[in-house]
Amino acid sequence: MNDKDTRGACLCGAISFEMAFPSKWVAHCHCSLCQRAHGAAFVTWVGVEESQVSIEDPEGQLCWFASSAPASRGFCRRCGSSLFFRSSRWPGELHITRANFTGPLDREPQAHAFYDSHVDWFFVQDELPKMPQPN
Repeated sequence: MNDKDTRGACLCGAISFEMAFPSKWVAHCHCSLCQRAHGAAFVTWVGVEESQVSIEDPEGQLCWFASSAPASRGFCRRCGSSLFFRSSRWPGELHITRANFTGPLDREPQAHAFYDSHVDWFFVQDELPKMPQPN
């Protein structure tokens, strides 16, 4: 690894990944599917070209769940960590959970996505743009 890439892993370490910079974006997603999949008010994702990511899964623990018609979510079947998201809406792009990076990133969060479906029990107090669900 060099200063042009970063790493991350699931909770148990069975799945690890390396991502080459640059990332495309970093954003907090407030959609109801992310809320339910992660049990949280929102999830912070890092968007990157899939070709920039190398996934190491020697024990075959990475499992993909089709969470909607165009999208699937990758998680570790051993520890349950949610790691990845991909969708035909954004072909060739992989979204990686920010919290699972163990190394530094090249940018900070830039926006709140799907903010029109945010929960009413968490108050966002930053100045980042709050974007509705894209059409």
